[in-house]
Formats: sequence, C-alpha cells, structure tokens
Amino acid sequence: MIGLFRATNFRCLESVELNLDPEFNLIFGANASGKTSLLEALAYLGRGKSFRGAGTSDLILHGQSDFVLFGEVAQSGGKRNLGVRNSREGLEVRVGGEGASGAAALAEALPLQVIDPEVHNLIAGGPELRRRFLDWIAFHVEHEHLGIWRRFRRALKQRNAALKLKSAVATIKSWDAEFIELAESLDASRRRVLELTMESLQNYGRALLQTELGFEYRAGWSRERSLADSLDEGLERDLQIGTTQSGPHRADVKVRYDERQAKKLVSRGQQKLLASAMILAATDTAQTALEKPLLLLLDDPAAELDGDSLSRLMQAVAGLGCQIVATSLDPTALEIPESARVFHVEHGSVTAIA
Repeated sequence: MIGLFRATNFRCLESVELNLDPEFNLIFGANASGKTSLLEALAYLGRGKSFRGAGTSDLILHGQSDFVLFGEVAQSGGKRNLGVRNSREGLEVRVGGEGASGAAALAEALPLQVIDPEVHNLIAGGPELRRRFLDWIAFHVEHEHLGIWRRFRRALKQRNAALKLKSAVATIKSWDAEFIELAESLDASRRRVLELTMESLQNYGRALLQTELGFEYRAGWSRERSLADSLDEGLERDLQIGTTQSGPHRADVKVRYDERQAKKLVSRGQQKLLASAMILAATDTAQTALEKPLLLLLDDPAAELDGDSLSRLMQAVAGLGCQIVATSLDPTALEIPESARVFHVEHGSVTAIA
C-alpha cells in the first residue's frame, strides 16, 4: 500500500505528486493525457520494469537523462521510503533510505498486480505468462522460491551452453543432477501455490464468468516418466536443437472454461474476465500470506467489457480489500465508493478533484 507518490521525468510526466487513498483512487482524463503513464510509474516502483514492455529510453521524458520515482509505503509500525532512478547507466533502487539490489527488493516492498487491456494474454498468450503468474504467487508465499528459481535458471543456462557447444555426453550429464534437483523443487513449489490458490480461482471464476473454471498444471515433461528419464530420452533432440526441451521452464497452466480449453473458445471479453479472475485470486492469496493489503492497478477496466461484466468485475475488486488505483476516460463510468479519491490528468499534469 502506498501513500505519497512522486514521478519525475517519466514519459509525459515532468513532475507529478499524488497522495493516494488507502482504499480506492480514480484517475480520469482524455486519451494520451498520461493516465496509463501514471499507472506504469506506480507499477515500475514495485517491479523495476514497465508492464507495457517499454525500455528505459522510452520511459525517460524527451530531453532528460533519467527518471525518478518515489513512494511512501505503509508497513507495520510506520512507513518506508521506496525510490527508483533509472537512466542509460542502469537502475538504482533505494529501500528505507538504503541501496538495494534490483527488482526483487522492490517487489517485496511494494507487492502489486495489474489488470490492463492486455491482461487477456494471460489466457491467449504463451505459457511463459502463466508460469510468471504462478511464480509471482510463489515469490510472496514461499520464501525459498526466488532462490530456487534463480539457481535453476543458472543450471539451465549451463546445460544449454554445453548443448550448444556439442559437448561430450558425459559433460552434459554432469549438469543433470543439479538441474533435476532444482527443477523438481521448482515444480513442487508451483504445484503447492496453485493448490493454495485453487479455491480462490474457482470463486472468482464463478463471480466474474458465472461458470466453473478448471486449472491443470503441466510440469514441462511427460507425466509417464521421471525428469531424469525424459532428459535421457531427449538428449539427442536437445543436442540437435541446442536447448533443453524438458523441465519446469516448459511448464504451463491449462485453463478450462465450461469444460473446454479457454484459450481456444472464449471471446476477448471473456478472456479478460478469466484473466482478471486469475489476477484477483493471486492477489487474494498473496494478501492472506503477507497479512497486508496489496496494490491493484486497473488500467481502463471498462475496455472490452459490457455493462454487466464491468459491474461484476468492479464488485469483485471492491470485495478484495486491497488498495486500488483505476483509470477511466469517463469519471462516471466505474462504480466507485463515495470515499474514493479522484484525480484528473491533462497533458501530464495531475489535479486532485476530491
């Protein structure tokens, strides 16, 4: 949860300051006024990267050399300052006034989720997005997950390097014991958090889509054999391709809607609702584990949704109990509480309305 927020030289935002409500905030304005840039800046403070996939040079205001973000983040017993500076020289992070190492420190200090117009890609896109979905939950729920994930990525990189060099079979297999141990730990962590999140996933599925959803985790290797056997049987293929084809880096979550594969059958609006149900369930699970409200950013939630669907989404969001910052073209388009704090954005300038 964040109170005071400042952004300097971020996209079209030369210098803005917001005092955010702990419950609900609405930012409205015309297209290209800076609404999404504000959400992107908030998300960057908690992630160290753009949820729109933009590089550093695209985020720095034209003619400037860097951008700076600052926030006061609530924690038990007080507040903690969080700061980011980024330039062509690299990312600088400060947490509580001290230097910190990278995006993981930001994510721990300001855990957040985003529902934007591209959220449907969580359903329609490739498995990497669904792996990230599980890994985000696991990062906040299982303290060892990040370390296991990092060590696994190193082991995978080393095995792949040996494959690309067409190294001797004995050399390639020398990496397998560590690779398998870390892969199985990562796989188990993901399975646990999916099971932990399942009830919430199904509840939000019923609330938003009024039907039953199914979620099946697929490990990235055949269920009929062990990972060790899969690596042995696939070694010739791995050598030909130059990459490891079995392991949790190939995992996926298959989502079923009304007993059919959601990726193929639902409309874009339904995909948005389904993906939103997954984001809300992840947020709910992490909030419960962390015992504190998270930050949820809603970028133009009305896009792609009819009135009834939007109403169900906003009701589900309101019941989540997190801090919300939402954007809209029309300040009357969303159902918001009377106590909500409202901001108007025009040409990168922000004015508090209420």
